[in-house]
Formats: sequence, structure tokens, C-alpha cells
Amino acid sequence: MERKGKVIVGGVSIILVVGVVVGCVAVVSHNRSKGKDKLSTSSKAVAAICDPTDYKEACINSLAAVAKNQSATPKDLIQAAIESTIQEVKSVIEKSSSIIKAANNVNSTGKMAFDDCKELLESAMDSLQYSFLMVGDTQVHSMNEKEADLKNWFSAAIAFQQSCLDGIPYEDLQKQMNEGMLNASQLTSNALAIVSSLAPILASFNISFKTDDKNSTDRRLLDTAMETDEHGTYPAWFPDADRRLLANRNKNRNNGQVTPNAVVAKDGSGQYKTIGAALAAYPKGFKGRYIIYVKAGIYNEYVTVAKNQVNVYMYGDGPRKTMVTGSKSFADGITTQDTATFIVMGNGFIARAMGFQNTAGPQKHQAVALRVQSEMSAFFNCRMDGYQDTLYVQAYRQFYRNCVISGTVDFIFGDSTTIIQNSLIIVRKPMNGQQNTVTAHGRQDKRETTGLVIQNCRIVPEQALFPMRFQIRSYLGRPWKMYSRAVIMETELGDFIQPAGWLEWQGTFALDTLYFAEYGNRGPGAVTTGRVKWKGFHVITNRNEALQFTAGNFILGSQWLKDTGAPYFLGFKN
Repeated sequence: MERKGKVIVGGVSIILVVGVVVGCVAVVSHNRSKGKDKLSTSSKAVAAICDPTDYKEACINSLAAVAKNQSATPKDLIQAAIESTIQEVKSVIEKSSSIIKAANNVNSTGKMAFDDCKELLESAMDSLQYSFLMVGDTQVHSMNEKEADLKNWFSAAIAFQQSCLDGIPYEDLQKQMNEGMLNASQLTSNALAIVSSLAPILASFNISFKTDDKNSTDRRLLDTAMETDEHGTYPAWFPDADRRLLANRNKNRNNGQVTPNAVVAKDGSGQYKTIGAALAAYPKGFKGRYIIYVKAGIYNEYVTVAKNQVNVYMYGDGPRKTMVTGSKSFADGITTQDTATFIVMGNGFIARAMGFQNTAGPQKHQAVALRVQSEMSAFFNCRMDGYQDTLYVQAYRQFYRNCVISGTVDFIFGDSTTIIQNSLIIVRKPMNGQQNTVTAHGRQDKRETTGLVIQNCRIVPEQALFPMRFQIRSYLGRPWKMYSRAVIMETELGDFIQPAGWLEWQGTFALDTLYFAEYGNRGPGAVTTGRVKWKGFHVITNRNEALQFTAGNFILGSQWLKDTGAPYFLGFKN
């Protein structure tokens, strides 16, 4: 059994609505009075806001109440679009409870999936509410400075909604949930479309963005959600104490590590014997970076860094010495996301010199070692070992450097905006009859800013696979969702990678709409003459084209990576 549930295009059923949309725009945009079409100010505003969206009827309906106010501003309408989306997601949570209550013969896995849905939809609401507040706190002529963050948060909201659907193991219940989520999915997509077209929308109101002669638009986007003080430039959520602590990290002894708030040791030499206990001691309302030192040992426990546990920095004695291990799997009746040995939800998480593994084995199918939905999170000198679905990069901006990641089927997957740099990616021997795929990215909407970039890494077979590396087919990835995006660049590819490079998910699904690309790779597996001929596959030859996938641009790394303590490069290695 492979996974990850039925593919649902766009989170909704595909319906041709061109005629309906055109009709609705015409009706809403024109106020028929005395036999003549008279375009009202509010109708013009709604038409401008909804013009870039894919679901115009839903957009128009969501703005109807606010549009009645002739003095409504573009900012009021944008906030109304977001608020409508929040209310729809709230409604979906209620619907999910009704669906599972009415269902018959649902096993524990199905019930677990609906519990996951509630959690995931709440995470989607968090992203939407953050966006609502961000728009409210921003002057309309400065809104371009928030565009990158807004797109990031809306992309995450889409990812969480899709994760909910993917986890439901019953086709009929998945269909019901999909139908119940229709409005929420469409409105979230619309919100992303709106913030992706702020310049032309506001231009239609004769509103221009504030400009800075000293900085380009790209530079100003890099300043999004960042603050600068005497200690440096930091993510907005970093408190003063945290900034001082990170600014002074290199002045501390103990191998450059800072003094921990909590020490974990299995032998009792620390304050806590488990990582979970150290996290449970995270003080309510804590200001600063909460530092946990995990001494060498094998920690057989399931760990979750909760949403309210932000700015956790966890370090060990080495990825083979400090290891968190588990063995939950889909074959044991557990939903994919809940199989994870280690889960990170709190923003600003940093891990160093630690290992995360799932020992379920290839025969147990989906078995996650590490699941991450932490915004601006970083992993340095870590290991993630498993087989199918080892590393679940679920949502938001993530960075991995000097890591080892091993697995078989789709073992780096999710819908985040992730860069993996200078790491060793090990393809393992799969179960009989399986093919290896390194990546399975889940971008669902064409405007999402998400994608998976592997840069200056080595992709090699493990020793057990090596003798049969040509018999077992291994690929760089396959498209999990309609707009999957994966880029392999400046990476050494072993000879075991199939000449075609990439594998179909199912038939022709997503082959025209995906974005898979290679740039500047090396090694015997990097020859592109035999690669797939899909419309969505690209061999990049233009350095400027590849630049968009470097850490400085793709995850806005110039403004936050330096403060994680991890080494990195923002552009190209060579």
C-alpha cells in the first residue's frame, strides 16, 4: 500500500464555472437603474478585488456585506475576504464533527483522522487570523512589504486543509469532507490570489506602493516580519532577551553552546529524564529562547513541540549519540501524520546535533520520523532515518543543513517551503516490488509559494541497496499534488538514479502543471538527456532563473538564517 489518500485536485471537485463566473461578475459589477447599467463605486471595488481569483462567485459573495458600504476601502474588502475565509474554516470544523458522528463502522484510524482534521483546521485558522491582523496593522500603501509573509501564511492554510483531507482513510467520508470544505478551500485560494496581485488591484484604485530609493522591491520583501536592533535583525517574534542570547552565543564556552534552561539525561544526571518532561516545563508566557540540552542516549518516546512552545532550541551530543526513536506506522492503524516520532509545531524551532528515527521498516509503509510545521525552523547536523515518509515537511519555511536523511518511498514530502543544503540523502533498500522516490511535494494551488529545494547535497544508495541499485528503480521524486514543485541543484547524483529522473504519480496526473527542475548537478546520475519529457519538467540553464530557488530568495533566508546559529549560503555554492 503506498499512500497518501485519494488525490483531490485543488481541494475541491473540478467544475466548469466560466459561464457562471462571467454572469456573476456582470450582475455584481453593474447596478441596473432606470433601464441603464450604472457601475457603482462599490461594485468597481469588488470587481477589482475579485478579478485575479479563480472562484469569482465565491469571492463576490464573501464581499457582499462590506460592499454595501459605499465608503469601504480596498483594505476593508481584503480583510473581509480573509474574515469570510476564517468563518468558513470554523464551519468546516463543526461539519467534521457531524460527519464523524453520523458515520457507521468507522475504525480507530478513521476517528483519529477526524481528530487530526480538527487540529489541522485550527492551524489553518491560526494562519488566516495572523494574516487578518497583519493586513489590519498595515497601511494600504505599505502592504507590499507584507506580501511575502501573507502568501506564506495563506499557502500554509491551504496545506493544512489538504492534510486534513489526505488523512481520511474512507473514500466516502473523504468525499463528504471535501464537499463540506468546498467554500473554505475556494475562499482560501481566493485570498492567496488577492495578495498575490496586490499591485494591480491597488493600482486600479490609484493607490501606489510606498517606495524606497535605497532599496528594491525584492529587498523590502526580505524585510517582511523582521525587526532590527543593536543585536542584529531578527524574526518579529524574537523577544529582546532572545536576541541578546543569540547575539552572544559565540562568546559562550561549552563548544559554542549557550547555557540551557533544561538538561535531559537518561541516566538521571540532568533535570529531566525525558524530552517530553523538559518541554512540559516550558513556562507559560516564557519570553526568550528556551534551550534544551539532550545528553547522549536513545530516547524511546514520542515528542511534540506544541504551538505555544515557540523559540525552542534543542541540541544534543551528536546525531548518532542523541537519538529520539519510535516505531509507529500506518500499518498499525495510525494516520500518517500521527506516526511521527518527533513533531514540531512551535515557530522558530532550532535543532542541532540530534537524530530522529522511525524503525517501523519498509513493510509497515508510512512511518514518519520527523514532522515539522514550524515557521522559520532550522535543523543543523541532524539525522532523520526511516523508510517510507521519513521527513514530513508539512508547512511554512524550513531549512536543513549538514543533515543525513534516509528512506525509500516519498521520504521527503509535504507542502512547505523548504531548502535542504549540504546534506547527505541516502536511498535505502525498499520492500519487494517498491520503487524509491526521494521527494513527493504537495503544492495544491498554483499560487502557493511552497516547494522543496535540494542544494549542494549528495544523493547516494545505502550499502544494502548498492549491489542491486540498478534492479531497484530509484527516482528523484514524483508529483503528489497538482502543482508539486521540487528543484534539485548543484547536487551529486549517484548512478542508481534512473535516466528518466522522475516518476509519474498516476497516469498523466499533474505532468503538465507540476514544476520539477534540475540545475548544475553532477555525477553519473545527473545526465539529463534521458529525462522525462513532461511539460512541467525543466533543465535550468539560466543562472538567474535558478536564483529564485536559492535560500536568499526562496525562504527569505538573508533575514533569519544567520540568527539560527547554522551555517548556510544564500545564493549558489559555485
